[in-house]
Parts: sequence; C-alpha cells; structure tokens
Amino acid sequence: MNNNNQRSALATYNHITYLLYILSYFTAGLLWIVPIFMNYAKRREADGTWLATHFDWQIKTFWYSIVWFVVGIGIITFALGSFGVSMMADSGNIAVGSVLLASLGFIIMGVTFIWHLYRIVRGWIALADSRPVP
Repeated sequence: MNNNNQRSALATYNHITYLLYILSYFTAGLLWIVPIFMNYAKRREADGTWLATHFDWQIKTFWYSIVWFVVGIGIITFALGSFGVSMMADSGNIAVGSVLLASLGFIIMGVTFIWHLYRIVRGWIALADSRPVP
C-alpha cells in the first residue's frame, strides 16, 4: 500500500475511533474501551505523519479522563461513607462536610465529562480538516 492509501486508511480508521468515543456516551460507556485498543493497535503505523497526533490525542484523552473520573468516584465514595458515619454518630457537621465533598466529586466528574467531549469533538474537527491536533 502506498503512502497516500495508507494515510487515507488511517484517517478513516481515526474517524471510526472518534465515532466510537461519541457512541460510548449512548452506551453507558461500554464502547469506550474499544477505541483505545484500536488506537494502540494502529498507532505505530501513523508514526511520522500528521495522523500520529490524532492517535496520541485520543490515547491521552482516554487516560486523563479515566484518572479524573476515578478521582471523582473516589471522592464521592469517601464522602458517602463519611455521610453514613455521620448519620450513625448523629453529627450534622460531618453530614454537611460529606455532602460538600460529594459535590466536589460530582463536579470533578462533570468537568471531566465535558473536557472529554470537547477533546473528541476538537480532534474530530481537526481530522475532518486534515489537520494535526496539538
């Protein structure tokens, strides 16, 4: 396969991975893992081309999203445990702190969701314009 055909095939492949990331929002995240495997499988074929930036962009987006999502879930889990303790101890102060901490966890998860969606849309637009992403 010549370079132009390979680049065209990799661009199509990237369109599919961006699409799968978007579709994952409608499948409760079940499709979220598929494009990351796809990106790792073809990443080296894009080395030295502008398409390599799209593979790296999607991989970084995935991992940073996972980390921040887990941080948010961890904070919420800790806060809910503290809330249960506050109910048993009949402590209103701990309950308020637990609710505020859980709110922080939900904010982190919400910002992560928006950031992930922004990066997928921004990357897909750049791919459609045949441009690399930063």
